[in-house]
Amino acid sequence: MNLTQKKKTSFRMPYRYDLIIHLCTLILAVFGLFMVASATMGLASGNVMSLMKTIIKQLAFTVLGYLGMVTMARWFTFDRMKKNITPIVSLTLVLLLLALCWEVGGARAWIKIPFPGQEITIQPSEFSKVVIIMVMATYLGDIRNLKLTTKDLMRNPLLIVGGFCFIVAILQSDFGSAIVMAGIACICFLIPYHPSLVRLQKMLVMLLIIGVVLVVWILSPMGEHLIEALPFKNYQINRFTSAMNPFADKYGTGFQLINGLVSFASGGWQGVGYGKSIQKYTNFPAANTDFILAIVVEELGIFGFLLIFICYALIVGRMFIYAIRMKSQRGRIILIGVSMYFFIHFLFNVGGVTGLIPLTGVPLLMISAGGSSTLSVMVAVGMGQAVISQYRQGKIE
Repeated sequence: MNLTQKKKTSFRMPYRYDLIIHLCTLILAVFGLFMVASATMGLASGNVMSLMKTIIKQLAFTVLGYLGMVTMARWFTFDRMKKNITPIVSLTLVLLLLALCWEVGGARAWIKIPFPGQEITIQPSEFSKVVIIMVMATYLGDIRNLKLTTKDLMRNPLLIVGGFCFIVAILQSDFGSAIVMAGIACICFLIPYHPSLVRLQKMLVMLLIIGVVLVVWILSPMGEHLIEALPFKNYQINRFTSAMNPFADKYGTGFQLINGLVSFASGGWQGVGYGKSIQKYTNFPAANTDFILAIVVEELGIFGFLLIFICYALIVGRMFIYAIRMKSQRGRIILIGVSMYFFIHFLFNVGGVTGLIPLTGVPLLMISAGGSSTLSVMVAVGMGQAVISQYRQGKIE
């Protein structure tokens, strides 16, 4: 009985998990803790208590994330996912709507949790990204031999993903998260094969190509006038114009981006040294969140960036390799969905802080300060590790 209890309460990863993905995840999590501590020094302005609160909060969520990752890696199976998908989706929907009750930083995207001496907020949209991967795998995985119409196949995924994106984009005004959610869902939709889906999949590929071309054109000098004609709010238009020329309003909308670019330029190959960033002391409010990569490069140089890039590349690459090898469409959707979670966040964050694309407010996963994103992505990695473990044990093909 004791042996069974020990086995159930063990916090070891499952048999035949991917060690490289695991090590990369741990490296990113620990590296992120150190960089959050360094970047927060400027925001704390000598307030040691404020600095310690941020570090302790990030450490707590990282530990919770690790426990969540191991638990998910040991618990997750396709049968359990299918059995529990309705309560999981329902809970996520409730949390997304509950976030509308509080306004934090001008947006209604966070849930405030009372805690003595510390303000803790949870961002449900981060968890919805993982749920979307599960939704796509549940309803569109392993459907090759099922006799279903397009309407039957698309009803649940479209309602759930569309509903989540509507709440996040329109009601919460968080377009960055909504784009990530839609992007993950779109890529997952391209994976399964069914005669009823082929036409829609081809149309989606064309729309994605047109969308990329349109964004590139909008960011060119020719598209500048089109931005002003679009039905966007002023702050959304400013993000486009700042990406094209941050120096046009260097003390206003372009201030953050200019600070970030100066940090990149100051870092060089080796950086100025850990904790020695100057830019984080120059009224740089996003130094430990959206723009933390700029602080990483300023302090640790190009080598700091390469550490993050290599870890991301190994996680994404190895999950893709396993997805290509396995026959299970559900397994493929989960692995590619998790890898796209990493890739899209990396693309949007790096593109935004370097001025290549408009800022989206998307964090650099496990590096930026943010408990919800850290917890969410580590749980997603655990889900991917569960699939890999079961595949390598021969439990799924």
